[in-house]
Amino acid sequence: MRLRALPHGALVIAAASALYGLVLRPRHLCWGATDADVARRWPGDDLVVVPRTRAVRAVTVQAPVAVVWRWIMQVGRDRGGFYSYTWLENLIGADIHNVCRLIPGLPDRRPGDTVWMAPPDRFGGMARMTVGVVVPERAMVLVPPGDAERVLSGGGAQGAWSFVLEPAGERTTRLVMVSLAAQPRLADRVFWEPAHLVMERKMMLTLKALAERTPYPSVAR
Repeated sequence: MRLRALPHGALVIAAASALYGLVLRPRHLCWGATDADVARRWPGDDLVVVPRTRAVRAVTVQAPVAVVWRWIMQVGRDRGGFYSYTWLENLIGADIHNVCRLIPGLPDRRPGDTVWMAPPDRFGGMARMTVGVVVPERAMVLVPPGDAERVLSGGGAQGAWSFVLEPAGERTTRLVMVSLAAQPRLADRVFWEPAHLVMERKMMLTLKALAERTPYPSVAR
């Protein structure tokens, strides 16, 4: 019995899926990161014990850790914005407005703080994450709000998004961002993972540019 040939469209989809899964996906999960970056354990890694998806991305910033940290502390719609493609964010109603200067007197985030990604009255109030861990001038780890109470009590999470700073010299910093998911869905792989790469990469490059043009040591607090 002869096997029926696959339709042309199915062959194209199968080839595209193979290309993405075997070539493109491994690359975008470690954009800008070295093999050592990927192999290393970073703050937040211990929150998701067995992640099914782990993305480690990095960029070198020609600015001291103290400067880059101030910009990380401004991330969030409720503070300075997300420093990515605002036209895309606002296309879906996130109402993001980036502040391209350091806000004087802005306090550091604390565990339990809410980081809004859209106005609280939109998307059923779910467009938010919670600060699970803060290590001053080292790391801020965000977790889904449903995991927050457990994380703050010393437990684990289903996902985590870490902003980590690693000194690479007196006035050089590695900004490393780690995304973890315990139970990714098919939609995460085919849509949200590529979308997250596009938005996160832009955010990292914008934060790099802003930090590199920020005067030091006169960093506004």
